Parts: sequence; C-alpha cells; structure tokens
Amino acid sequence: METDTRQNARTSPWLAALVLAILVAIPLLIGFLGSYATAGNVSGWYADAEKAPWTPPNAVFGPVWSFLYVVMGVAAWLVWLRRGRPGARAALVLYVVQLVLNSVWSPLFFGGYPLLGTAALWVGVVVILALVAVLAVTLVRFWRVNRLAGILLVPYLAWVCYATTLNLYIAAAN
Repeated sequence: METDTRQNARTSPWLAALVLAILVAIPLLIGFLGSYATAGNVSGWYADAEKAPWTPPNAVFGPVWSFLYVVMGVAAWLVWLRRGRPGARAALVLYVVQLVLNSVWSPLFFGGYPLLGTAALWVGVVVILALVAVLAVTLVRFWRVNRLAGILLVPYLAWVCYATTLNLYIAAAN
C-alpha cells in the first residue's frame, strides 16, 4: 500500500492527463477502425441476415460503443494510476488482451462473412466468447486494484454478453 501511495505522489498531473488521453484514445481508435469492417456490411449481408428479435436498431451501436470505449479507457487509467499495487501490471496485460480480441471481432464477423460465409459468424462466436472470458477476468483484476475501475467495466461486460447473444443467434439462424 505504501508503494502505491508513493508512486501516485510521483505522477505529475501532466503525465496523468497525457496517459488518460492515450488510454481513452486507444479503444476509441480500435472502435473507429472496426467500424470500417462494419459499415460496408451493415447495409450489405447484415441487412438481409436473420437477426435476433432483441437486436437493437443499428443506430444504437455507435453511441453505446463510443461510451463504452471511453469508460474502458478511464478504467485502464485508474489501474495505471495504481500501477505500483500488486496485480496492476497483470490487470493491464489482460486489458490489452481483451482489446485485441475486441479489435478482431468486427473484421472477422462483418468483414469475414463475404469471404467465409457462416464460418465467419462461428469464428465470431469463438472470439466473442474468448472476449467475455478475458473481460470477466480483467474486471475482477481491475476491481482488486481499484474498485471504481472494476465497476466501470461492468457495463462493457454486460454489453459484450448481450452482443454474444446477438452473434450466436445470427450464426445459428443463418
């Protein structure tokens, strides 16, 4: 605990603000890049696909993901601020792993369908299930380092679980 306090005291406000900006920008950039794979296919194969009755309108996804990406970045920043605490480094490594899984899902699911057909939908299921698992562990690890950081990941995990049901339905129905 003492190491944590000393390390936080040495972090300059400018560095903390810069790291916050970077940690928020990274998931936003991932989302922006993922939207390229999504955008071209939403009006293509996805528009004609059999979707779950609980699928929200397409206009919901952008704002929800944008909010979640910002919250994810803030949560990572809160853990970074306590980087001297036991488990903080492992929590941030898990965070990066879930970011990678998040970043590959859209290109695989949306972009892969025109190339691989329904196989891409099932690959999407595997990736999103891995994302749920890694994200759940990340949330627990964040919670242990900074409770607010863990709490901030709850809506993200809930949304990814919801998105998993949508992915599973589309894979099974198409």
